[in-house]
Amino acid sequence: MIRALLVDDHQIVRSGVRKVLEATGRIEVVGEAAGVAEALERAGLLRPDVVVLDLTLRDGSGLDAIAELRAAGARVVILSMQDEPAYARKAFELGAQGYVVKDAADEELADAIDAVLGDRIYVHPALAARLVMGEPEDDLTERERQILRLIALGYTNQEIAGQLFLSVRTIEAHRRHILDKLRLSTRADLVRYALERRIVEIGP
Repeated sequence: MIRALLVDDHQIVRSGVRKVLEATGRIEVVGEAAGVAEALERAGLLRPDVVVLDLTLRDGSGLDAIAELRAAGARVVILSMQDEPAYARKAFELGAQGYVVKDAADEELADAIDAVLGDRIYVHPALAARLVMGEPEDDLTERERQILRLIALGYTNQEIAGQLFLSVRTIEAHRRHILDKLRLSTRADLVRYALERRIVEIGP
């Protein structure tokens, strides 16, 4: 049996993924986690063969866990709503071997697990085509550019959430994704980037 650890901050998603995997009769879900710290702890204790990892977690980005999960001996398959090449590219750079979009999980996830355990790379087909063709320089979506502009103008997460009619948690997730995509670390970095790219302008 293949031993799998599921990492996603939504219980309903973990339950659905568990059913999909266990229905194969050859994959056993040995544990679940909702955050980065919990995932690393469970991986150390349970020693799964593969970790199915979301990018947006309770206490940070799933990207932050990939290297340590690999060091613990697990293969990593990303399962995310994000279907943009920048996320997949970054995940693979950090050591993930599979990337599946949640909408296709029923059909693809077990195949992706088989592939990574066979030392192959698995990428959702439509996403693979976009990776090959290339994307715009920074891969930011229109929504992310909108949020970046508001960050650069000095708005707080709460104020941005109010303006865009989104939750603060959603804004925080977008902010982490923007930092990941641009490979930046701080708010000051984001402001500098926005000014350099004329996403926001200061002055007359």
